[in-house]
Amino acid sequence: MSRWMTRDRSYYRNLVLLALPVAAQGLIAFLATFADNLMVSSLGDGAVSGVYFASQVNILIQMFASGLATVIVILSAQYWGRGDTDTIKTIMAIGLRLTALVGAIISVVCILFPSQVLAVFTSDPAAAAQGVIYLRVVALSYVFFCLTQALLSLMRAVETTVIGMVITLISLVIHVTLNAWFIFGLNWGVAGAAWSMVLARIGELAAIAFYVLKVDKKLRVRLSDLTRRSSAILRDYGRYGSPLVAGELVWSINLMVNSIIFGHFFDAAVATAVSIANTMATLAFITLSGLAAAVGIMTGKTVGAGKVELMKEYARTTQVIFLVVGLLTGAMVAALNLPFVSLYAHGISAEAAAQAQILIWVIAVTIVGSGYQMPVLFGLVKSGGDITFVFKNDTIFVFGVVLPSALISAFLGAPAWWVFACLKSDQILKCFVAVVKVNRFNWMKNLTRERELNAVA
Repeated sequence: MSRWMTRDRSYYRNLVLLALPVAAQGLIAFLATFADNLMVSSLGDGAVSGVYFASQVNILIQMFASGLATVIVILSAQYWGRGDTDTIKTIMAIGLRLTALVGAIISVVCILFPSQVLAVFTSDPAAAAQGVIYLRVVALSYVFFCLTQALLSLMRAVETTVIGMVITLISLVIHVTLNAWFIFGLNWGVAGAAWSMVLARIGELAAIAFYVLKVDKKLRVRLSDLTRRSSAILRDYGRYGSPLVAGELVWSINLMVNSIIFGHFFDAAVATAVSIANTMATLAFITLSGLAAAVGIMTGKTVGAGKVELMKEYARTTQVIFLVVGLLTGAMVAALNLPFVSLYAHGISAEAAAQAQILIWVIAVTIVGSGYQMPVLFGLVKSGGDITFVFKNDTIFVFGVVLPSALISAFLGAPAWWVFACLKSDQILKCFVAVVKVNRFNWMKNLTRERELNAVA
């Protein structure tokens, strides 16, 4: 009879040891964003909504970087299970070049055409004016961010997760310190928030590059490794990376259309409320993302090592754990609703605060579904090798359910909370797909190659 809770103690130990640093990294990153929001909120609703709309481009760059970083993690974790560090370094070199190219293209567009980019998201003149100031500067950080994410993913794939926490802590100190100085000391306004972000990203990249090249002993990367090439691995990036990047692009379109809906159908107070509610959602996702990332690393390593039956046992245990985690996370969001919104009360309008509380109640419900389906679909199915399924699933839900229902509701004059609920509905609906898919166990696929890689050192 199949066992739902594995007796393999190493599963629980590794889950905690891998998840805690990743979760801590997420918490530190959240604190940086939260501090940024609090400081910007002192400048008024126009500044908050302007930075929020400009940050939607950050979401786009994060999604592209995340897609390529996920390829690095999935492929590298499976080769790590085989003990093939040479191929992992080739994966790293190609990934760095691709992610830098993406960051550079988006940076140039945003620097040259900030007004046109902001016009996509909002028709509010005050928000657009503040957003242009922020976007033109923060776009300078995109290449640094992309390279940092690629290197952090490389370390995560070989089960070195603590460094991510340390790097993010360094970034937090730089960002918050400079943010306070630039905004309040030098009165730079939203431009100060943007410049502090740029300098923090530069600090991040310098720190992780030093670690990978000088400290890490698992891969022993040298500068010469950055020039590696492999036609086989490049094909793998195309084969497995295309659906991953496309999936992230679908998700970024979803998030950006969210912003467009609230920017064109509602006023600045609602946009501010959405920004606050999404900050709370980010806080809620910290534990989930840390655990899901740990599951993904363990899944890739186990599948790469060919331990199919053990992976089935891990998958059943993962489902039970994350169902409980989702319920606890929803309860936490509900309990922190009022205290969280009250932190913004000094700088935003009463209407924005009231709307934010309502939207956070929506998150308290939908996060329960996120708690189950996100680690199952991303930590198990995608990391286990069935990459295209998650892309197809997300595409169907985003363009077939989420966006149509939200747009129709907005056109018909539905209240903000209803539109917000439509945009979050897939988090519950995907659970039904996830429970069927994962328990069929047809998602375990070994993506590693034999040694015909033609790597060029």
